[in-house]
Amino acid sequence: MPRPTKAQFTALIVASMMFMEQLDGTILATALPSIANSLHVDTVATSVALTSYIIGLAIFIPASGALADRLGSRSVLMVAICIFVTSSLFCAQANSLPFLACMRTLQGIGGALMVPIGRLVIIRSTPRDQLVRTMTWMMLPATLGPLLGPVVGGFITTWFSWRWNFYLNIPIGLVGLGLTWRFIPQIREPSPAPFDLKGMVLAGGGLALLSIFAELFSHAEGSITLRVVMLGAGSLLMALYCIHAFRIPAPLLDFRLMRIPTFRISVLAGAASRVAVGSLPFLMPSFLQIGMGLNAAQSGLVTFTAPIGALITRPFVPAILRRWGFRKVLMFNGISAAVVFTLVASFRLPHALWLFSLILACAGAAQAIQFSAYNTIAYADVPASNMSAATSLYSTMQQIMLSAGICIAAGTLTVLGQIYGHTTPTLGDFSAGFLATGAVSLLAVPFAASLAPSAGASMSGNKR
Repeated sequence: MPRPTKAQFTALIVASMMFMEQLDGTILATALPSIANSLHVDTVATSVALTSYIIGLAIFIPASGALADRLGSRSVLMVAICIFVTSSLFCAQANSLPFLACMRTLQGIGGALMVPIGRLVIIRSTPRDQLVRTMTWMMLPATLGPLLGPVVGGFITTWFSWRWNFYLNIPIGLVGLGLTWRFIPQIREPSPAPFDLKGMVLAGGGLALLSIFAELFSHAEGSITLRVVMLGAGSLLMALYCIHAFRIPAPLLDFRLMRIPTFRISVLAGAASRVAVGSLPFLMPSFLQIGMGLNAAQSGLVTFTAPIGALITRPFVPAILRRWGFRKVLMFNGISAAVVFTLVASFRLPHALWLFSLILACAGAAQAIQFSAYNTIAYADVPASNMSAATSLYSTMQQIMLSAGICIAAGTLTVLGQIYGHTTPTLGDFSAGFLATGAVSLLAVPFAASLAPSAGASMSGNKR
């Protein structure tokens, strides 16, 4: 097996940060009942630990690229890791829910800076003809984090304590900090544009309010009035930001980048795909445990096949893209995702569970190909001077669509519950949720079809 190149090694360092950040979020969801019992609060109230993280994430993601340009990528990454690790330590020591929520907000700030800037370092330091292979190395641990989270979180919470879910970040973060200091290049713009503080307030505030709305809606919490206020105020701030962004030369989120065909199509098609992926952490555990009657351990074992599918597929992604090109692969994958969601929705317990595990393994394989491709071709035609802005915009859209997936899935369950008059979702309700988000993922196909046949050829090596 060939040794990884310097670019691939850099990608693995960045991937370890992404793995830590994404594993942390999915682990915590399984620990909420234990946290509620330990802190003597209702389980519903502990969802603030998830919401507060998303708020920190939403506020600072738009500013990530601009901060890297001004302060240097390695410096900002090291500060971000320190924030994430330190706040993880304080989260583990929390004895009250408000303190835990504050520390989770700090964690969100660290996560908002780690992932986009790490991706920016890879894009800027990797030759374009090596970017597919390098991105594949980066996306593998990032893909495994959300898939392994429920399994690891359930084990740690059951056999140790919910606090160890946070302690787990400390050794990973310290290793990442040392590797970042040693191997990540210090990249900064020699003459950065003035920092768009007004844009950060408008975009960060708008995204934070919309994220709060998504959390309230997905968990059926808060009054209807509160949800409407969050949605309306968040939408208003984002509208004001859009007006502001087109009036200045260097906004934090530069929507003028959407004029680049490969970037635009990657954002829009990737958005449809991420809606489906974003719904999975919300739908899958409840589908297996409430809908099909499995316990938490059985549910974790069944879903563990998804990362296995991703692991097996990862080495073949560059060859697949070289053979068929981005356009054909993304079209086929978009259809495959919809088929997988339909198969999941139609599954019933009398069927063998190994068959369901096989379906999830196929889903993991498709996800590994899909997002390696989208995360690569998005930057195929972006000028080097716009890479920071492109990374910030792409990361922001990614976060919005993952939240939208939860909203669509939760909305489907809520509407069906009101129509049929039940408060606990049924197996049929979960099936409808999978079908709804699977239908959204199918929208990626026409966007992918609009790619030029030669799109990204310099990256994939496809000559057909």
